[in-house]
Amino acid sequence: MSTSLTKGEKTRDKIIRKAAAVFNLHGYSGTSLSELMEETGLEKGGIYRHFESKEELAVAAFDYAWSEIRLRRRIALDEIPTPLGKLHGMIDGFAAKPSPVPGGCALMNTAIDADDGNPALRAHAREALREWLDYLEALVRQGIRQDEIARGVSPAAIASTIIATLEGALMISRLSDDRSALDNARKHLHTMLDGIARKAG
Repeated sequence: MSTSLTKGEKTRDKIIRKAAAVFNLHGYSGTSLSELMEETGLEKGGIYRHFESKEELAVAAFDYAWSEIRLRRRIALDEIPTPLGKLHGMIDGFAAKPSPVPGGCALMNTAIDADDGNPALRAHAREALREWLDYLEALVRQGIRQDEIARGVSPAAIASTIIATLEGALMISRLSDDRSALDNARKHLHTMLDGIARKAG
């Protein structure tokens, strides 16, 4: 059975890919239809033939951006054999390149952008955050089971600290046009993980 996309499906995917960068760079309110038309090379009717509204397109664009971020992170981390090593790798990877989509971390951008009354985008950003938290918490629990991480460590606390520190540092680095905050956050989080590693003996 053929899995090739129809012409309409290919056009829809192209719109989503192109729109993802525009929304991530300019936000929902800051993105105009003319910018979307210019980026996709389509007229208004060509875009809205595939999406009922700008909001529907923005949600699809965020989901695409998040799936790209998740895929790149997981591919890099799959090569690391241990849970604690994966946590260190997550930190290094984020500090080096927060997102493969232009505009920085789509999760942070969308969470801030949707905070003033876009419930659909906010719900998708919340789901993405929960997924990231769950992934990190699972790594901590696995590390505890394998005696790599000290017992008594809170998986939820470690996961939320990693995300909050990285996202906060990214915001500071972007506003100051200086990546020192990201570098400092990376070092601090590595020290934190070294502190929860189970000591031999």
